[in-house]
Amino acid sequence: MTTAAKKNETKPQPAIAMLKADHKLVDELFEQFESAKSSETKKTLAEQICKELTIHAQVEEEIFYPAVKEALKDKQLVPEAQVEHATLKNLIAEIEAAKDDEEMWEARVKVLGEYVKHHVKEEQNEMFPKAKASDLDMDELGVMMQERKNELMSEA
Repeated sequence: MTTAAKKNETKPQPAIAMLKADHKLVDELFEQFESAKSSETKKTLAEQICKELTIHAQVEEEIFYPAVKEALKDKQLVPEAQVEHATLKNLIAEIEAAKDDEEMWEARVKVLGEYVKHHVKEEQNEMFPKAKASDLDMDELGVMMQERKNELMSEA
């Protein structure tokens, strides 16, 4: 592994702490996007937002959601979150395909931000408390998730 790749890796945290840190980072990126003046800055921020959300969603879908679904015998929270992820992915694809001078580009990023806020609120208020109260080992889950996130970050 290269020094640069090692430098990008983050020490594992418990699963929910890691996901909340991702949520906070993306929220800050959306705030920076909203206050940015130059289209070049907005484009750079939008690219980073899309990358962060894509990796975050993949880690949740591959590791966190299946563990939560099994531990909670859940038939509602996880499927709803997966449907929300599908919508987020569609918006991300539209943003990535659009030119930053298109009229709808900035509107798509703004709607993505609103949608992410809704999704985060549901996860943090409904799914995370139930997952925390379950017998899931959040430390072990966090290690698995961080390893996968590091892999995806190095591929991106």
